[in-house]
Amino acid sequence: MGSRVLGFARDILIANFLGAGPVADAFFVAFKFPNFFRRLFAEGAFNAAFVPQFAGTLATDGLAAARRFAEDALSVLLSILLPFTILAQIFMPQLMVVIAPGFRDAPDTFALAVELTRLTFPYLMFMALVALLGGMLNSRDRFAAPAAAPIVLNVILIAAMLLFGDYLPTPGHALAWGVAIAGIAQFLLLVGAAGRADMSPRLHWPRLTPQVRKTLRLMIPGAIGAGVVQINLVIDTILASLLPAGSISYLYFADRVNQLPLGVVGVAIGIVLLPLLSRQLRMGDFEAASDSQNRAIEFTLLLTLPAAAALLVIADPIVRVLFLRGEFSAQAATATAAALTAFAVGLPAYVLIKALSPGFFAREDTATPVKIAALAVALNIVLAVVLMQFFAHVGIALATAISAWLNAGLLGFMLYRRDHLRLDPRLRARTPRILAAAAIMALLLWISAGLLAPILARPGVFSAFALAGLIGAGMAAYLAAILLLRAAYWSELRRIVRR
Repeated sequence: MGSRVLGFARDILIANFLGAGPVADAFFVAFKFPNFFRRLFAEGAFNAAFVPQFAGTLATDGLAAARRFAEDALSVLLSILLPFTILAQIFMPQLMVVIAPGFRDAPDTFALAVELTRLTFPYLMFMALVALLGGMLNSRDRFAAPAAAPIVLNVILIAAMLLFGDYLPTPGHALAWGVAIAGIAQFLLLVGAAGRADMSPRLHWPRLTPQVRKTLRLMIPGAIGAGVVQINLVIDTILASLLPAGSISYLYFADRVNQLPLGVVGVAIGIVLLPLLSRQLRMGDFEAASDSQNRAIEFTLLLTLPAAAALLVIADPIVRVLFLRGEFSAQAATATAAALTAFAVGLPAYVLIKALSPGFFAREDTATPVKIAALAVALNIVLAVVLMQFFAHVGIALATAISAWLNAGLLGFMLYRRDHLRLDPRLRARTPRILAAAAIMALLLWISAGLLAPILARPGVFSAFALAGLIGAGMAAYLAAILLLRAAYWSELRRIVRR
């Protein structure tokens, strides 16, 4: 949550300094490219393959054996990422043609995007190391340091803009340098945390041990299975580069708001559930594993359904209050709010993917999510190409949301068909009540937003207080509704917060 709040501060400053023009588009591509590989391979595929094996080894063979496996994985990972980073720097113009083909018609934007991406790309290598250290810490129920690492990124980017934004060729250059420096700082933070937990791996000559071979074998399908949302977002960027200038920025800012519940709820559930399921299954406690999966789904619905409903109802005032200042125009705010509404349609699905995928990864099955992901990506491409003809960038966001629902639905269906997922009576009884509570909250938000519309439409401190009051009232209404409808109980909510 701290990271997301600072992330909003960061994005408010980016909107103020860069607006939604060519420099912003170039930086967002430069930032998204290494981020895509980080989330796809480092946090996505690597975690899906590494964490179940590390957690299982830790449970059965002890810390020393698990650390040896981590050291082997670290050495091989670096031997792959270092030449990959060097090759990416050399062939960046050719890569840019693939990830932002529309920039070819704007040579200045293309050249700037290449320059900024060369600055940001080393971030990938350090984030892969952070993913390995974070996976080790999470497997021992040490969650704070890995979760706090993105705070370092946001603090450094904010400082880079404020201190150096006026002294480098563009504010985009300050941000790109900030990304590279933040990667090193996040890595050092996790090194310290691993040392305090007596888990620091040592670097040695790469060895393809049987466990490392298995990790690499599982990573290949896991790269797609764990990263379908990221693949879809990159496809969005490619297609948006073909639309008028600013389209990439509209999608970026809309996705950043959408990422608040996804980042806080979805990432947390996936991080905690994967090592937990891996340990329970390795020890043969299938009943506990089933209960963990059900509670993860219930927790997902409890928090994401109201978030999605709120974003659908008050997307416009949220975007205006957060970003409408400096170089960010009213037209950009309207376009961003429309994209946010479309992204919000798929919000519960994005988080359900995080809650359902560990059901496969914990069983070392990364092939099934690949097949499902391939279908979802194909649907996203087809829908995006069709819908962007009618709704421009909003059609791209809507296609991403629809494909996420297909992905989540097929993941759940396959787990159910294999008898790995059985919705227990508690989950079946509470789901419609959670839906009803979210609907009640959305109705009250819609009425309240209409009453506060004159204040929310004017930029300034009063609109910020009005939006904060609106969100606070919506949260209170939802809490009252879930308690009255018995979608959850007060004692359970207290226990969740306490744990």
